[in-house]
Amino acid sequence: MPYHRRTQTDPMPTDKAQALVVDDETDILELLRITLARMEIRAVTATSLVEARARLVEQPFDLCLTDMKLPDGSGIELIRHIAAHHPELPVAMITAYGNMDSAIEAMKAGAFDFVSKPVELQRLRQLVAAALKLSHRAGSEPGGDSAAPQLLGASPAMDHIRQLIAKLARSQAPVFVTGESGTGKELAARLIHAQGPRRDGPFVALNCGAIPHDLVESELFGHKKGSFTGASSDKQGLFQAAEGGTLFLDEVAELPLQTQVKLLRAIQEKAVRPVGTQRELPVDVRLISASHRDLNAEVERGRFRQDLFYRINVIELRMPPLRERRGDIPALADWLLARIAEKSGADGPLRLAPEALTALARHPFPGNVRELENILERATALCEHSQIEIDDLYLPDPAPTHHDAAPDAAAPHPAPAEPAHWDHAAAARRLGMSQRSLHYRLTRLGIE
Repeated sequence: MPYHRRTQTDPMPTDKAQALVVDDETDILELLRITLARMEIRAVTATSLVEARARLVEQPFDLCLTDMKLPDGSGIELIRHIAAHHPELPVAMITAYGNMDSAIEAMKAGAFDFVSKPVELQRLRQLVAAALKLSHRAGSEPGGDSAAPQLLGASPAMDHIRQLIAKLARSQAPVFVTGESGTGKELAARLIHAQGPRRDGPFVALNCGAIPHDLVESELFGHKKGSFTGASSDKQGLFQAAEGGTLFLDEVAELPLQTQVKLLRAIQEKAVRPVGTQRELPVDVRLISASHRDLNAEVERGRFRQDLFYRINVIELRMPPLRERRGDIPALADWLLARIAEKSGADGPLRLAPEALTALARHPFPGNVRELENILERATALCEHSQIEIDDLYLPDPAPTHHDAAPDAAAPHPAPAEPAHWDHAAAARRLGMSQRSLHYRLTRLGIE
């Protein structure tokens, strides 16, 4: 079936996918035409920017491949033209070997992906197959997979994030997700994967700060048996495990500098070298990375390589903190309470009293959505009522502002509260509950 709906007035109706190939070298055009024909794709060729624009007016296409240098302009100009006038058309750049600067410029301009000269046919086939998945899906609802993760909230900030994610999903450019801890950086990465052409491939996530420095290279690139103490067998790295899918590197700023060098090479060469081997293995992976740190500052301090930052930060996605979208707190709270009830096997979720919801709306949430979840889990465990009251939240007192009156130096200071020190009787008195109730809740929370 065709990848675009064509009307009766469209020229040359055909069941084959249509590709626009733009290059002024006849041998490259012939190579691409033959390769595409073997994939049951009809190639329409153009040798200049003007001719390419004319072909785009004449008929619809399912993908476009363009060289960087054209006789009457740059392939970047064509990419920008397509992004403006044919936004559903995936376009890939053909660059000179090793010219990553041009590739990055092309992807920032809106290119779906790039391939280097001399063109590797396997790499070209992978790129074309991914582009056709996008083209075939054009017009369908974004995130059509009902099992895909979702971003909750109807605030303008979250609407903007959803639009950006849908746009980023159509590209293969490396994405750098920024934001404070607990803002949902991994969730955003999963959504980019789920809405893109790699959605049928694996999504592999690694928290770089959770791996010992001496093992991180083996974790990323794999190793050969006997390459170091404890390497009792060959091991596949996460780059290989993510073949055909997405590799998400969370807290990428935690990588040691030596590993950063090898990661840079893996990105540039699209290949990895397992520890203890001399041969590089090609990998087809989309890279998404994240950090709660300011990588510009890390570069200035010499703790993160500038050239690596340039490669992973082709497109930046900033996840807003919860305090910037307080209107989403009620919906988030309802969803979290329902999930907590499901996990605990309760008959149904508890509800928040209006005063409790107001208190949550005023809380600064330095830990963002993760902190909200922790507060609600604790409140559910300690609540003795049919709904969560404000006292069940155990929110810290708000910090005094300049409007607050200064304390009276002559006034007597209140006596410090009696410390509990694991004294169940004292703790129960301070919490206003029986020792039996306290013991039940400690057991439920797994606190000994």
